[in-house]
Amino acid sequence: MASDLATEVTAWRAHLAGERRLSPNTLEAYERDVRQLAAFLTDHLGAPPGLADLAELKTRDVRAFFARRRMDGASPRSLGRGLAGVRSFIAYLERRGLIDATAFRMVTAPKTPKRLPRPVGIDDARAMIESADDHAVPWIATRDTAVLTLLYGAGLRIGEALSLTRADAPTDARIPLRVTGKGGRTRLVPVLPAVADAISGYLHRVPYTLKPDGPLFVGEKGGPLSPRIIQRTVAQLRGGLGLPETATPHALRHAFATHLLAAGGDLRSIQELLGHASLSTTQGYTEVDTAHLLQSYAKAHPRAG
Repeated sequence: MASDLATEVTAWRAHLAGERRLSPNTLEAYERDVRQLAAFLTDHLGAPPGLADLAELKTRDVRAFFARRRMDGASPRSLGRGLAGVRSFIAYLERRGLIDATAFRMVTAPKTPKRLPRPVGIDDARAMIESADDHAVPWIATRDTAVLTLLYGAGLRIGEALSLTRADAPTDARIPLRVTGKGGRTRLVPVLPAVADAISGYLHRVPYTLKPDGPLFVGEKGGPLSPRIIQRTVAQLRGGLGLPETATPHALRHAFATHLLAAGGDLRSIQELLGHASLSTTQGYTEVDTAHLLQSYAKAHPRAG
């Protein structure tokens, strides 16, 4: 892309990070969307695009970009997210009086099939957590158990769990855990006794001195624990337990919500516990619960066949 456009991309990303407080993953995805547009326009227009080129784009040009991405194998979900990233940048330029975003507003996102959360069952969640205690290195076994207990017992995302500091350690069931989630939103999550016990067990065995402002969970050499380690551990566990590939660390968070709902929890409370910005996201769990009920009915009812 031309230098004037590159300068605006850098300023836009700084704006998203500073004022919008978007996560690093979202920032990277949004910038990638804009760079994909710039790469397409380089081929489409015959030269790296600048601000003037964006200002002259027609709706057909924008549609041609997404048609190319579709031909390259992008899914409807990826195309919809890509449109959101590009629109964010174009809207930023329009607010600064540098461009008219009409051509981009005329393009609609493709319909995406609704994808329901895929939780694990209560027995499977318990088996995963109990099996994590079989690691050959005792302190790593208690660490993995603590992480998985936190995901299932508090509904945390794996990134949220691994971003906790030693000072955050939820070792007292009487004190709620403060979690910082997507978009910098904070929420309070009750600490179950099982979670407090698992964290305390890990802290008793970890061989490193953990600084109050340092990571709560550390790797084998004492550095911050990588999500890939937990993902690999869970993959090994599900292989040993004969669970499907959908049994991931995030499936434990889904299980937290689904099992709360099945036990009579209300959607608003579950929304707050999960840190969802929109209730519609949380409502997906009602469909999971209904689907599970229908599956049970189909198996058990004598006239279901």
